[in-house]
Amino acid sequence: MNTTFADQVIEFNKNLSYTGTLPEGFEVLNPYLDNPETLMVMQKFYHKYYDDSAQRKFMIGINPSRHGAGVTGVPFTDTKRLESICGIKMESARTHEVSSVFMYDMIEEYGGTDLFYKDIYINSPFPLAIVRKTKSGWLNANYYDDKELFEAVKSFMIESLKKHISLNLDTSEVFVLGKKNADFISKLNKEAKLFDTITVLEHPRYIQQYKSKEKQLYIDKYILALKKQIP
Repeated sequence: MNTTFADQVIEFNKNLSYTGTLPEGFEVLNPYLDNPETLMVMQKFYHKYYDDSAQRKFMIGINPSRHGAGVTGVPFTDTKRLESICGIKMESARTHEVSSVFMYDMIEEYGGTDLFYKDIYINSPFPLAIVRKTKSGWLNANYYDDKELFEAVKSFMIESLKKHISLNLDTSEVFVLGKKNADFISKLNKEAKLFDTITVLEHPRYIQQYKSKEKQLYIDKYILALKKQIP
């Protein structure tokens, strides 16, 4: 039996493990090991939207947040939108994630979840959550927040991106969320030659937090960029 796109993503997620070193004060969280229900809802999601072998465009975030994919296992998807829009309920957690609000408003205008996920696959160059120890406790961290951290995870990120690409992703153009993220993806791309063109889109969190009055302009920008080559 042929394995579908969904089967391959699920297999990738099940086998995720970061065994490299990290600078002091940083830790990696693996949502699939921390909560058995995360593994279940992630599988339901991919079987629902990716149970085929179609080629898709690749959209790249930074790394999962503790309240989004760090809980649901689905990029830019908190438990609220996982249930209300994707129809998949999570019993063990309730989360609200700012980026998820923008992403699902954009997806609705794109034509809805069925159409969007048929065309687009979202993941991160570092597909596990990173947290940093502070005086007030553990907080979300980005892979590029610390030079040592980036150097430590760089080879793992290249390997992860190659595995994503092998799922049958279109490498002629990649859509990178966040300008700083794009700078670092460009460095990786120079080294590993993964994508022909990098198209940069503002990160959903930035839009929701700082540009909410102009949100519609950003939604339009996303959709124009993503649909421009789809006949």
